[in-house]
Amino acid sequence: MQVAIIGITGYAGMVLYGLLKKHPGIIQINLYQHDLIEPTPLEELAPQYENTNKAVQPYDSAEIIKNNDAVFFATPAGVTSKLAQPFLDADFPVIDLSGDFRLKNGAEYEKWYHKPAADNDELAKSYYGLADLSTNPGKNYIANPGCYATSVLLGLAPLVQSDLIDPDSIVIDAKSGLSGAGKQLSESSHFIQSNENLQIYKPNEHKHIPEIMAQLKQWNPKVDHIQFMTTLVPINRGIMSSIYVKVKPGVTEAMIKEHFENVYHSSKFVKIYNHLPTIKGVVGTNECHIGLSYNPTTHYLLVDSVIDNMIKGAAGQAIQNFNQLFAFDADFGLQLNPVLP
Repeated sequence: MQVAIIGITGYAGMVLYGLLKKHPGIIQINLYQHDLIEPTPLEELAPQYENTNKAVQPYDSAEIIKNNDAVFFATPAGVTSKLAQPFLDADFPVIDLSGDFRLKNGAEYEKWYHKPAADNDELAKSYYGLADLSTNPGKNYIANPGCYATSVLLGLAPLVQSDLIDPDSIVIDAKSGLSGAGKQLSESSHFIQSNENLQIYKPNEHKHIPEIMAQLKQWNPKVDHIQFMTTLVPINRGIMSSIYVKVKPGVTEAMIKEHFENVYHSSKFVKIYNHLPTIKGVVGTNECHIGLSYNPTTHYLLVDSVIDNMIKGAAGQAIQNFNQLFAFDADFGLQLNPVLP
């Protein structure tokens, strides 16, 4: 197969390109940039690719559809929605790493992303691809979940789906490495600000909140709200979501573990541990590691869910969705080992 990547200069696009080069079902990767006027050597846009003899082409939807079997959008939020129409009209396979098609209501998107939304009829044509828990209903436009959303939803799914918790008790303390803030430099990502520091950001207004809520309500309409807080930590990659929930009367620790094992027993990428996992165990992989700690006095459960935000939270899950769509083995291109030490 031949595939296209639109957007190669951001972190997600770079990681995606590296992973796709190892995919046994892909023979060629064509690169495009939405803001180019003429073909440009890849090394001019991303110097780390020096001597690759690869050119990045200007965006042309007709050419992309003609010369590729699928396209990955690794573009910023607010860009993909302006480019998606030709692919939707052609029912062409798209895996979209931006947030532009994750929400089904344009007004909701504009409230959280502060950008113009795609039309609601376009949004309805997309499928929210939480790859470890969802089966594609036959849609070719796949909205890849956000990194925080992936970590949180995988951690909550067995509890919410089986109605084991008080739906009003969900509190999420999520911490992310600096790559989660994107490549664009900001005050919070300056070395002098981020080093030896913790920074809470976007309290109660993070754009992943509505997609988390949408999926939780789909699993269990009783979930009316969550308390979600994000912290920037001075590491390169990784997310740790510490999720606190109060279990219902009569629910035991053994029942909780059994539900997690049942939900993920056949998953190649979600692993349940008897200890609380750390970020180091997942960096460089497409895995989500989950650990549980139950307090019998307070009846609160801690779910510790960790992922690599650039792989499981972006490029790796995009390849999972690509593999599902084209009936490849789930781990094609994703047979990865953690980066240690």
